[in-house]
Amino acid sequence: MDDLDRNILAQLSQDARMSVAVLSRRLKVARSTVQARLERLENTGAIAGYTLRLGEAARASRIRATVLVTTEPRSLPAILARLRVLPQVERIHSTSGRVDLLLQLATATTSELDDILDRIGGIEGVRSSESLIHLSTKLDRAL
Repeated sequence: MDDLDRNILAQLSQDARMSVAVLSRRLKVARSTVQARLERLENTGAIAGYTLRLGEAARASRIRATVLVTTEPRSLPAILARLRVLPQVERIHSTSGRVDLLLQLATATTSELDDILDRIGGIEGVRSSESLIHLSTKLDRAL
């Protein structure tokens, strides 16, 4: 991946609906070059798809939290299987350090959040969990 590829990804991360014509004008390269690069980025998996990213107005009614989970040895596969079926769990990251998993949750109410946190804590093999409720987003550069 070179600078042009990174610039294409940066532009699309701001507006995934941007046309090839607009991309080529902004990056000062031929449309055919941008089209070929996009196809290569898609084929190699650098671009997995084009999607919608909700703004704060749409997310305002959702309560978001990060949960740090410590697990018992050799229990991770069973825990992951149980977490994957919970619709409130949006992302699961494995980590290095003092915790084993970092979960990102979204719920409609605090009581739903309380319930899902109890369910996560009750999963066999979960040694401990710590939840951090998101209050506001100060910066979001996610691609």
